[in-house]
Amino acid sequence: MTKLDKPMRRELQIGDQLYTLTIAPEGLKLVEKGRRKGIELAWSALVNGDAALASALQAAVADAQ
Repeated sequence: MTKLDKPMRRELQIGDQLYTLTIAPEGLKLVEKGRRKGIELAWSALVNGDAALASALQAAVADAQ
């Protein structure tokens, strides 16, 4: 198995929108193509079950902006 020791980026399409998914040793980051800010999720949050809470919080903050 290959160890994840540096970030890996992939482009994906969700509906009509393009996104960049970065998979890094620290976690995941999903950003709309052409933007800098996106949704980040640490591996520890995913493993501990905090992923839903973190996702909801980031969505609420993004809506407020």
